[in-house]
Amino acid sequence: MMDMAHIFRIGHGYDLHRLEVRRPAGKGRAFVLGGVEIEHDRGPIAHSDGDALLHAVTDALLGAIGEPDIGQLFPDHDLRHESQDSRVFLEEAIKRVRNQGYQLINLDATVICEKPKLSVYKELMRANVAAGLGVEIGQINIKAKTHEGVDAIGRGEAIEVHCVVLLGRD
Repeated sequence: MMDMAHIFRIGHGYDLHRLEVRRPAGKGRAFVLGGVEIEHDRGPIAHSDGDALLHAVTDALLGAIGEPDIGQLFPDHDLRHESQDSRVFLEEAIKRVRNQGYQLINLDATVICEKPKLSVYKELMRANVAAGLGVEIGQINIKAKTHEGVDAIGRGEAIEVHCVVLLGRD
């Protein structure tokens, strides 16, 4: 009988960042999501660029192959990662996936924030994530939800992302 644990791997990634008024008036960075800079008066508080979508995708990929998480590989106390473009983290994760002989079958992510509305950016985010992973856009799904005014996310004080990936090997 074939060992299915070695054919498919599933990973879950999660990220959350506080959102504050953007610099120079506040501490928030530019609002970047899926490699897309989005016009918004608030931005994430983060050591890197704060791209919560790419952080969740990176952790999902690393989790699927049993590797250390993004915080272990790229710690926020390491000055080399100050303002780092999160695509660097994504590239390292997909390299590790391929080194273990896996490929991405599909990715499903949910971005949760009250504002800004993300529907007009979703296709560009999908295209950026697909390009960063070297896969077809049809393998990437990104959903955008609000928190209906509930808690810090609903008040516009934070952004949250969940991501699930399915990896496979021949």
